[in-house]
Amino acid sequence: MRQANTNLSNTTFHKIYKTLYKTYGPQHWWPGETPFEIIIGAILTQNTNWRNASRAITNIKAAGLLDPLKLLQQRRRVPALIKTAGFYRTKANYLNAFLEYYLTNYDGNVEKMAQKKTRTIRDELLAVRGIGPETADAILLYALGKRSFVVDSYTRRIFSRHGMVGPDISYEDLQHEIERNLPKEIRIYNEFHALIVRVGKEYCRKNEPLCNNCPLGKLLPRA
Repeated sequence: MRQANTNLSNTTFHKIYKTLYKTYGPQHWWPGETPFEIIIGAILTQNTNWRNASRAITNIKAAGLLDPLKLLQQRRRVPALIKTAGFYRTKANYLNAFLEYYLTNYDGNVEKMAQKKTRTIRDELLAVRGIGPETADAILLYALGKRSFVVDSYTRRIFSRHGMVGPDISYEDLQHEIERNLPKEIRIYNEFHALIVRVGKEYCRKNEPLCNNCPLGKLLPRA
């Protein structure tokens, strides 16, 4: 992998993490009672907010289908159950593709899946229809407890607005630079991503960002 043109450093990351953690405290991510629920949530939250995805998961639970085999067997019911998540027909197909992969390769057993190396699982997930890098990394980090940092739109927006990375940096290069500067701890990966999402939603908005009141405003001058 090529060296990305960034202004990232261990010191900068430590300051960002410390500031956000002091501001917000632990985030207890990802919402979900089981690893399988977290996986389903990671797929359903694509192109929508968590509230809509959560409603879809609630519907699946109410139908007694929060089980990989049952959910696949009742695939015709899935589109109606996940309608609140948006693009529900497409996402139903994505869920079916994942379930087929999950049951065929791991018998629907997350512990069996987690035994494989991170890179192997990531490559497998990326080969499943509808699973891109962000979704794959969310599954790896939050459901499987693997060290794979999740790069989302908030991450790119915050770092590029402060001149830490270029706006067109690739997903893989940005992920590599972040992981290179973070302590190799699952907890830190988890909390740092969750804190970035929190400050992104509240302050670093796509339109009309609230820079003057942002916890990172004084720490990181705008580019």
